[in-house]
Amino acid sequence: MSVAGLHNGAPIDDPAHALPVDDRGFNYGDGLFETMRLSDGKVRFLDAHLQRLQDSCRRLGIAFPAELSADIAILAAAHREGVLKIVITRGAGGRGYRPDPMSRTNRTLTVHPAPAPDKRGGLKLRWCDTRLSRNPALAGMKHLNRLEEVLAQNEWHDTAIDEGLLCDTEGELVSATAGNVFIVKGGALLTPDLRFCGVRGVMRAQVLRVALQLGVSCSEEPLWPHDLAEATEVFLTNAVRGIRPVNQLQDQSWETFPVAAQLSQALAL
Repeated sequence: MSVAGLHNGAPIDDPAHALPVDDRGFNYGDGLFETMRLSDGKVRFLDAHLQRLQDSCRRLGIAFPAELSADIAILAAAHREGVLKIVITRGAGGRGYRPDPMSRTNRTLTVHPAPAPDKRGGLKLRWCDTRLSRNPALAGMKHLNRLEEVLAQNEWHDTAIDEGLLCDTEGELVSATAGNVFIVKGGALLTPDLRFCGVRGVMRAQVLRVALQLGVSCSEEPLWPHDLAEATEVFLTNAVRGIRPVNQLQDQSWETFPVAAQLSQALAL
């Protein structure tokens, strides 16, 4: 399936020339994005994605485009399966950081092939040297400033490594480069609270919601690398890939994933 999409409601004929060169997302990372799983013509957890996007637009002072739901419906019906990506920017603007209050929001939606299934037995992880900066004003949002994650993923080129774990500048565990992290410790399900940085993932929220429904003790709290040494289970979450058990983190390993399996079954992943 080739990449296809819409820019401000119009079909994208040439992806290489879809975005204006004066777009503030291109020039300054002034915008947001969502990446969603499209299955059988429906977007999984669509309401949660749109709610996070709307909340983040409000925090950044970007007008939320009312036409977005109609755009999603068009692409979902046309493609049925894959990954749907939405990019929202503050719009066009001249040189300089100060936004033009009259700028009109730009919206771009593209559809991409679904990723290949994970290998059997769980993921193999490494610790990243790159550290995430603390900034509560941006914490939780999926904004376009992803250079830290780009640098982190550029640290390794070993195809045997599936993902990397990131800490912040104070050494506190935050996330994987492209997903949230959960551990099971002392019988409780724990995940970093992301009060300083990191993305509050849609799948992360679904896991916390279902865990409460199942009576699994769970908590969002500060976590550190040493907490993984005491974990009986580790898994990553991502809206596109779902729940992903971790088999190995450098010299640590896990063989069974009962909590991850229970949550995956409850979420029908």
